[in-house]
Amino acid sequence: MKQWLILLSLCCLSSAVIAGPPVIEIEIKDHLFFPDEVRIPADTKVKLLVKNLDPTAEEFESYELNREKVIAGHSEAIIFIGPLSAGEYPFFGEFFPKTAQGKVIAE
Repeated sequence: MKQWLILLSLCCLSSAVIAGPPVIEIEIKDHLFFPDEVRIPADTKVKLLVKNLDPTAEEFESYELNREKVIAGHSEAIIFIGPLSAGEYPFFGEFFPKTAQGKVIAE
C-alpha cells in the first residue's frame, strides 16, 4: 500500500511539472497584435506563443520585458516572460511600431 501511495504522489508531481507555465497566444495580422492587451497572473512565468499570420517578418520588442524576437512571416515563436510584478508592460512591433502595439498586464 505504501508503494502505491509513493507511485501516485510521483505521478501527480510529474504531471504538474509537465504542465509548465501557462501559454498565452498572440497573433500578428495586418501589422497589429491580437489581442493587443494580455492579462497574466503576477509573479508567474508565462509562455507567449506569437503567431505571425502576415507574409512579412515582425519583431516582437519590449524594453520593459527585456525581450526582442524576430518572427518570420507565416511562422511562430515562443517567448517566455516573467515572473512579473503587478503592472503594465508595453510591447510593440519593431518593423511597424505605429500600428503593432500592445501590453501585458500582470495582476
